[in-house]
Amino acid sequence: MKRLTERFLALFGLLTAELILAGVVFLGAFVLFFYLTRVVFVEHSATLDNFAFQEMDGIRAAEPNFTAWVKRVTFFASAPFLTVTGIVLPSILFWLKRRREALELFLAVLGSSILNQLLKNHFHRSRPETALFPQPGLSFPSGHAMIGVALYGCAAWLLWRHGRHPIWSGLLLIWAIVVGLSRVYLHVHYATDVLAGFAAGVVWLVLLRGALRLWWREKNQLPSSNE
Repeated sequence: MKRLTERFLALFGLLTAELILAGVVFLGAFVLFFYLTRVVFVEHSATLDNFAFQEMDGIRAAEPNFTAWVKRVTFFASAPFLTVTGIVLPSILFWLKRRREALELFLAVLGSSILNQLLKNHFHRSRPETALFPQPGLSFPSGHAMIGVALYGCAAWLLWRHGRHPIWSGLLLIWAIVVGLSRVYLHVHYATDVLAGFAAGVVWLVLLRGALRLWWREKNQLPSSNE
């Protein structure tokens, strides 16, 4: 009973402002993802998707040369880029003896990639027929949006947490959003795909952060508990 009470108090001590905020963000992202699944697969509403395509088409008609730049932007969450980055960046962090950060970044990319494929195969939504270039695979949720948020969101968190670089952290988050929007611009994803990808990426990051925090805390307390 005493040991159980000690563990409860230890877990209660984790309820910092950081975790409370993480809980609010997690709940908001989870609710958004669930709402989007209802809109797309239950109500079969295309209102948001059509509106987003119309707005992006208006931009493309006004600035035809902008498309070439958007294609460059979308590369920064492509499978080749994410594969290389998901290996190289954690390797650099590990070499710099930032092993926890290396593990967190690696799992952020790897876990979101696996989860994205599972979700796509579950919902099995086809891509838009109006895509500007052929794109294989399924559509919901967007892998560029989901894995991009996981990569850039995790990097932003690590920068803010360890270096207190709010500007760079903010820019990384904005960049993740821009990459996601590029998919709608190119018609390779619906807007609901991208929003769902953002939400799922945030959910994964919060779950990963919470799990690693508990694991590291238990690992640090293990020697003292065996005395």
